Amino acid sequence: MKRRAALVAVAALALAAPLSAARAQSKEVTIAYQDMVVPYRVAQEAKELEKATGYKINWRQFGGGGEVLKAMASGAVQLGEVGSAGIAAAVSRGEPLELFWILDDIGSAEALVVKKNSGIRTLADLKGKKIAMPFNSTTHFHTIVALEQAKINPADVQILNMRPPEVRAAWQRGDIHATFIWNPVLEEVKKDGTVILTSGKISADTGKATFDGYVANREWAKANKDFMVKFVQLLANADESYRKNKAKYTRDSAEAKAIAKWSGAKPEDVPGSIDLYAFPTAKEQAAKWLGGGKDSIAAKALAATAQFQLAQKQIEKTLPDYSVVVNPAYVQAIAK
Repeated sequence: MKRRAALVAVAALALAAPLSAARAQSKEVTIAYQDMVVPYRVAQEAKELEKATGYKINWRQFGGGGEVLKAMASGAVQLGEVGSAGIAAAVSRGEPLELFWILDDIGSAEALVVKKNSGIRTLADLKGKKIAMPFNSTTHFHTIVALEQAKINPADVQILNMRPPEVRAAWQRGDIHATFIWNPVLEEVKKDGTVILTSGKISADTGKATFDGYVANREWAKANKDFMVKFVQLLANADESYRKNKAKYTRDSAEAKAIAKWSGAKPEDVPGSIDLYAFPTAKEQAAKWLGGGKDSIAAKALAATAQFQLAQKQIEKTLPDYSVVVNPAYVQAIAK
């Protein structure tokens, strides 16, 4: 009997071990981030998410939204920062993602910059010239929108697919004449380049907005609701702290150094770079950016972007309603 009891006890422990491991693993998440210069980098440096949730956070930096989406599709990443163009393409393909936070309203933070000695003064001057940006990105979308609005055939322009680090290197070598890019590369190319157009201007002229957002694997988010709400609260707090304390974000501040460390920007460039973005408040996101169904800013932007991608044959079909991939629940929970 004692031997049988011992065997039962050993069996029970053997069964319990995998369950304990599973519970421990459920408190771990891998989050993909890019090089955007945004307030939340300060919270990353301070490990605020780890402290607030108790989760082990594996932060992984990627060179572009396409890479983030591939990692999420493979299951290696559960949450990630992706531009609105990448989000539109992914959800149109049926990837199980949901948009739950607007990281930034791009505005003037993405710009078309041309080399000062390139002879380019207008969009028409881009004909025959080399312009680089990451494909399936917000800047790729706005490049085509801008060319078509100016009645320029995109086929007449040499549009090259490069990740931000590759854009930087190509610009320095003189291999390209122009780029439509974001910081920290934007700040660098401005030094010997001229801005001829911004995403904010294109959005204002066409109504086709662009943004960077946080997306999550839908099933993972559903199983980790408490984590999601706390994460959104921290994102909102970081943006609010920036809005209230902009004067503190000087080139020598701890905030600028933290943002520079995580984004790859230079500390002296951070104040000017971050000022180019707009950061919608939690209430604005709950009411009109994420909330509002088909009429939400995010749903409309994704729909417009997807139509562009369909025309470019980047995707095979569009969704009838993009609000189904926009989840305002977490931000609405903190905006009450």
